[in-house]
Amino acid sequence: MRAVVPANVRAVCETLEGAGHEAVTVGGAVRDAILGREPGDWDVATSAPPEDVMKLFKHVIPTGLQHGTVTIVTGKGEASHVEVTTFRGEGAYTDARRPDHVTFGVPLVEDLARRDLRVNAMAYDPAKDRLIDPFEGQKDIAEKTLRAVGPTGNVYDDAVARFSADGLRVMRAVRFAAVLEFALDADTERGFFL
Repeated sequence: MRAVVPANVRAVCETLEGAGHEAVTVGGAVRDAILGREPGDWDVATSAPPEDVMKLFKHVIPTGLQHGTVTIVTGKGEASHVEVTTFRGEGAYTDARRPDHVTFGVPLVEDLARRDLRVNAMAYDPAKDRLIDPFEGQKDIAEKTLRAVGPTGNVYDDAVARFSADGLRVMRAVRFAAVLEFALDADTERGFFL
């Protein structure tokens, strides 16, 4: 998969790693690359706090500092923008859309566990050419099935937690099922109806 990762994204990861931080590509780009699809955009997750990320790069947009997100501008055009987000854990979602607070400095696995679906909870380390898949997202891709991800390992409990926290995740799951032509796991679908 290393050849698929654009040079500017690899360079962002290499800069972060050169400064002693972990840096991986995450989410939909990893999923799409495994599926043989052209990723629309590449996101990077890192152990570096947002302040450190901003010091390491010349052209930075503080996109969402409260959530640990900055955008690195590596050239001209939309493809030159690389979103970098600090590994984070999340608190309660009292507005059913965004976490009330986030905690930086969590391990990568905890960051991946907060995502919506197992197929989106994978990371790829371009420096080591290594896929990080603690929740069996690759298996779900092979089975063409969407399952909720979360820390319990129980798909139904994780689905309830994921979809009650952020109502838009239900629409995302249904959209992914349609676009990818994947089935929704029964326990994941039951989690839609709280």
